Amino acid sequence: MSRDNNVSKGLLIGFLSGTIVGAAVALLYAPKTGKELRQDIKDKTQDLMDGAEDFAKTAKEKAIATYNEGKQKAEQLVTDAKEKADVILKDASRVLSDAKIKASEEAANIKSGFNAGVDAYKEAKKS
Repeated sequence: MSRDNNVSKGLLIGFLSGTIVGAAVALLYAPKTGKELRQDIKDKTQDLMDGAEDFAKTAKEKAIATYNEGKQKAEQLVTDAKEKADVILKDASRVLSDAKIKASEEAANIKSGFNAGVDAYKEAKKS
């Protein structure tokens, strides 16, 4: 898309430059009176100004469209990133919760085993 814009811009600038040079050469070599030449120059200048205004208007419209498109894409990226971050946080919370449960179960098993060992020691000592 960017390459197409650069090519279009280059073609338009080349076209406008060629028009200006061609108009100037035609006016200077045309056998006309000073008054007619000045009027022709004035007319051509006005035509070029109108063309430049049209170009500026089109460029502004394209810039606004490109800006809006970029803004929408950025907003979508932010939304996607937030959704992915929420999923990751939920997964991490679940993993942490599972780890706490397993650690608690292991602690209970160790405590039970320790108590069984103490009881066995006490029984062995009595005998």
